[in-house]
Amino acid sequence: MDRVNAGADRPCASGHDPLRVGYLAAVAGLELATVARLRVLLAHHGPEDAYLVAAGRLQPHPVVEPMLTGDLRRAWAASAARRPPEYWAARCAEAGIGAVIASDADFPALLFTDPQPPAVLFHRGDWSTLEPRRVGVIGTRNATGPGHQFAARLGRELADAGVSIVSGLAKGIDAAAHRGALGAERGAVVGVVANGLDSPYPRQNAQLWEAVAAGGLLLSEWPPGTEPERFRFPLRNRIIAALSEIVVVVESRERGGSLTTVREALERGIEVMAVPGSVHSRASAGTNQLLRDGAAPVTDPGDVLLALGLDHRRQPGPAFDPRPLPRGIEAVVLDRCRADPCTLEHVVSELGLSVTEAAMTLARLERSGWVRESGGWFEQVVA
Repeated sequence: MDRVNAGADRPCASGHDPLRVGYLAAVAGLELATVARLRVLLAHHGPEDAYLVAAGRLQPHPVVEPMLTGDLRRAWAASAARRPPEYWAARCAEAGIGAVIASDADFPALLFTDPQPPAVLFHRGDWSTLEPRRVGVIGTRNATGPGHQFAARLGRELADAGVSIVSGLAKGIDAAAHRGALGAERGAVVGVVANGLDSPYPRQNAQLWEAVAAGGLLLSEWPPGTEPERFRFPLRNRIIAALSEIVVVVESRERGGSLTTVREALERGIEVMAVPGSVHSRASAGTNQLLRDGAAPVTDPGDVLLALGLDHRRQPGPAFDPRPLPRGIEAVVLDRCRADPCTLEHVVSELGLSVTEAAMTLARLERSGWVRESGGWFEQVVA
């Protein structure tokens, strides 16, 4: 047992190295293996040695040892005996599931710097989906018809603008946003789920899961075989928030799960936007409260693009000038005043006008606000 921390100094391996993925799946599914405990273990041991430590077959790193109470040692040893890495390697390979930890090059930089990063990140799909701009679109599972329609439109139009849509693949708003994005020409989607990547949840979204994996990226911090227990969803929500530049809530009840994601986003300094809804609809109670609390409203996908700096169609244009546009001789005299201040005599001599014509023209321009007179000199007034 003299290989303390031997794995931590090995070169970073691919997230699809079958046996390495098997060790990570075995370790991530250990009984009593919280995210915090796994972070400590895997920060000081490579995947294989982490498994051997958990199994009681390798001396733990001095930083790891204090957390290994008697109860935890026994629970991990018994659990490791039931989780042979070779079995999990085969199961992950069959499902096309890879896994990375913080020391791997593929581990998302957005999560590496997060205050609560996942210890292990299981994945299916293409990491490049995280490279474009990213917007989280979330909402209630019990969405209204208009909520479904707006979420789908939001996903489609943001995706058409090159934005990756991040959501939780739940039924309702999440699924509608992902379907909308997948229907766009440039659709890119990131699904973050609260169970193993080998078992779609809810089951009616099985085809959507496969479409997301094929056209984007599926992520989970839980190994294959993990059930979608209630406590995993708030943990999942912090990853959705951390991967997003803006979080848009389409519909949410006053105590909906989406508000957990909102809280995680605000704690990370991520902007939250909300879609207004009827005051008579429970599905909009949470979003309307967010608007009262200062969230920016979204009534059109362009509102989100504008917040990202991607929509220039509604940038302020030239200010409206109510002054009547000078024409004919007035335009000629205004051009002379625009060049530099001049007197009545200058206008007469340089433009060949009579004194009366020049004086009346200057008077009309002054009355309409185009020029001003000061001490016998006329100059242009800039609106």
